[in-house]
Amino acid sequence: MSTGTGTTTTVVCEHCGHKNRVPAAAAGKPKCGNCHEPLPWIVDAGDPDFAEVAERATMPVLVDLWATWCGPCRQVSPALAQLARERAGKVKLVKVDVDKAPGLSRRFDVKAVPTLMVLRGAEVVARQAGAAPVPVLRDWLDQALARSENTPETKEGDVR
Repeated sequence: MSTGTGTTTTVVCEHCGHKNRVPAAAAGKPKCGNCHEPLPWIVDAGDPDFAEVAERATMPVLVDLWATWCGPCRQVSPALAQLARERAGKVKLVKVDVDKAPGLSRRFDVKAVPTLMVLRGAEVVARQAGAAPVPVLRDWLDQALARSENTPETKEGDVR
């Protein structure tokens, strides 16, 4: 396992209750060290580590470009976390505070927050501005994940 940035998050497995440390950047997909079920992968990134955390991920990445002062961003955040839990092992959620990451805001031409994107490597396969209810976001994400499956995938492994 390569841990890259060294930042980890503790995730409690929803299947067995085991606590797992999940790195922000690593090859593979996080799985529970106890029951081996997929774990949700929700991390923060910014200008210095975005390439390592998001673009080098071996699975599709749902990017949430948000701001602390944005009401709709605060409303959509729990919905995105729910989708990341529902799609554990299939998508990585990377949250980017646009005020702390002006380079990414310029690069992705963020005009409104929240802006949501699905990346496969450095390629944007889907993009949406604004908040939406969970069912709408779920449909959008599932369509984007289906499109991203057409993109070549790197070798997968397990992250524990």
